[in-house]
Amino acid sequence: MHFHPGWPHGDRTVIEAIARDGAYRSQWVTGTSNGGLTAAPGGHRWLWESRLFAGRYDDADPGARPVYGAWNRHDDPYGASPRFGSAYLRLRSEAVARSTFCWPDSVYEPRAIGGAEKLEELCRLADAGRLDPHLLPATAADLPLDDPLNDYVEAHVHDGLDLGSDVEALVVDPSDLDEHTGSLAALGALGIRVETHPGYEVDAADIAEDYRGEVPVRLARRLGGGVTPARLAAAALSGEHDPQAVKWLWHCLARFGRAV
Repeated sequence: MHFHPGWPHGDRTVIEAIARDGAYRSQWVTGTSNGGLTAAPGGHRWLWESRLFAGRYDDADPGARPVYGAWNRHDDPYGASPRFGSAYLRLRSEAVARSTFCWPDSVYEPRAIGGAEKLEELCRLADAGRLDPHLLPATAADLPLDDPLNDYVEAHVHDGLDLGSDVEALVVDPSDLDEHTGSLAALGALGIRVETHPGYEVDAADIAEDYRGEVPVRLARRLGGGVTPARLAAAALSGEHDPQAVKWLWHCLARFGRAV
């Protein structure tokens, strides 16, 4: 489950909200997302969830809906779907039994959907899809799978996600360790290990301008020097920058800023 620890959530940061609640909640509850914001009756997310889950949640309370993540089929130290955040929660294996999976992302109306028994097939499809775009549904025909930010098997955890019982570890960027000591301590008190991945950092000169356009490159130049997740979070919290530019700069950081 990926997220941006230091990005704003109401009058708190995301990680403060997660630590306070002791749970990881969907955008139906939080009203925030690193993807599209269409969680409303009749909205795009409502429609695809109705299709994916056979109407199970059509009349459900928002808090009962599943939370979204990805299956880390590459055992990537940066997590399964960095597109959606610089940090991630690694779940205990027991959560797999109440999860469903699909490929590609649910926004593209995938045909390949199922429980844990489908994971091997879904991983094969995801691997093959990088070589043969014809395997994609028509709604995803233009999805560039050669971009690693699009290469993931999506996961949906049903029946809630409690931090104390469901989460094995929180993996953060090294730049965030000193930024969120209080929240990290609170999560540690729940028995969650705090780990780091190798880290992200990118300079404006390292970003290909044809990737997300000139807007995030200009923001990187404005921030100056090496941009890390902690520095980008500070930019997001400042309210001085277009949130879309911040989001696109995160995509650039995730794509071009890996330490390894």
